[in-house]
Amino acid sequence: VQLQASGGGLVQAGGSLRLSCAASGMRVNGNVMSWYRQTPGNERELVATIASKSITNYADFVKGRFSISRDIAKNTVSLQMNSLKPEDTAVYYCNLKRGPYAFWGQGTQVTVSS
Repeated sequence: VQLQASGGGLVQAGGSLRLSCAASGMRVNGNVMSWYRQTPGNERELVATIASKSITNYADFVKGRFSISRDIAKNTVSLQMNSLKPEDTAVYYCNLKRGPYAFWGQGTQVTVSS
């Protein structure tokens, strides 16, 4: 399984970015797909999840601002990030979970300037 994350970059506070995660070797539907983020010296934290029947779950700190979705035809998962804040600055990672197994992408840097 390979997960290729893209779409990170530098944006001003209040701006938007859209991250994308392309999966190969396994389908994004039928598995739990998530985005995590990590800042230096801190543990990776869950941002958003999309599971079967497109049930989504968000961390409180992104509710109302971020939206996770998947494109079954393209086998991708996206994270639309709006109203970005400087505290959203982090490396964002795509994650695929199937049963006891978890796979990670390489991460994409998001930097929000004030």
